[in-house]
Amino acid sequence: MSTCATASLESAEPLAGTAATALTWLLIEQPGPWGAKALTDSHLDPDVGRALEATAEGTGIRIALIRRPGRHADCHDASPRRMFLAHTAPGRSWIRTTTVTGPRAILGLNFTALGAGEHGGLWEPYTGEPLVLVCTNGKRDRCCALLGRPLAAALAAGGVGAWEVTHIGGHRFSPTLFVLPYGYAYGRASAPLVKHAVESARHGRIALNHCRGRSAWDRPAQAADLAVRQLIREDRADALDVVRTDAVRPELLPADHRALHSRTPAGTFPTWAVIMTHTDGRAWRVIVQERTDGAPAPASCGAPLGPPARMAISSITAIADATRARATASCS
Repeated sequence: MSTCATASLESAEPLAGTAATALTWLLIEQPGPWGAKALTDSHLDPDVGRALEATAEGTGIRIALIRRPGRHADCHDASPRRMFLAHTAPGRSWIRTTTVTGPRAILGLNFTALGAGEHGGLWEPYTGEPLVLVCTNGKRDRCCALLGRPLAAALAAGGVGAWEVTHIGGHRFSPTLFVLPYGYAYGRASAPLVKHAVESARHGRIALNHCRGRSAWDRPAQAADLAVRQLIREDRADALDVVRTDAVRPELLPADHRALHSRTPAGTFPTWAVIMTHTDGRAWRVIVQERTDGAPAPASCGAPLGPPARMAISSITAIADATRARATASCS
């Protein structure tokens, strides 16, 4: 049986720069089955689901349902539910948690402030193990169920406190997951890889292997972050930050970059300049292109073939210091 995950793996589609973007995650425990659009197609009150979607729009908050691995009987469970809020910005990551009997009360929260990383003492600080969220929603894409659910079950059996999650994007990279509090996503994951990622997160570090990017940033910045990390062999989660990401006009690129910025039938490849800084004062200007010149493949199971978009690094240039980086960031 051909799947989108198989096609992606066989074509060696890159993982970097493919994580879902979210500064803050709101995770709501919802047992039972999930539909393709789980917030409005599960045992969560669909009116609450629609209201949550509307309230979160434009705030930087991404909402997902979670449940413990295992069988999920189609019954309405009125037991208390766990909720998590997690902010993923470098140097300001946190997780807050609470238990509620129904999620309607969270509609009264200040989503704008939470999206900006200001929790205001809401709920209780989470002090447990790093949170592992494995995408398992087979109604969204069958690869998430076929590959994600066995991984979630294996992690739980091995003592990792994993949760199943409804949708974090990138079905074709299944099994896919993210680890909080830092918000780094991983694809084509195995149980040993996840255990390494959890152990790294315990010590404020990340696992670079199979990493898709940090959800706090847009996809060009995710790719730039991972490229710089590979270059300087940096795995401390909060050692790097993104100063800014600017779209670049092709005519403003150096000649050697313009050659790489080849034309396609639809025009030129979108290009960005990403300024990365290190806590030790170093800085880099990373040129990132969104290229669509790979072999056609389905974005998800059953989808038509098309060229997958991938983030390609054109260059990494050291900048003298972070102050200069901020001054010279924009070339758009």
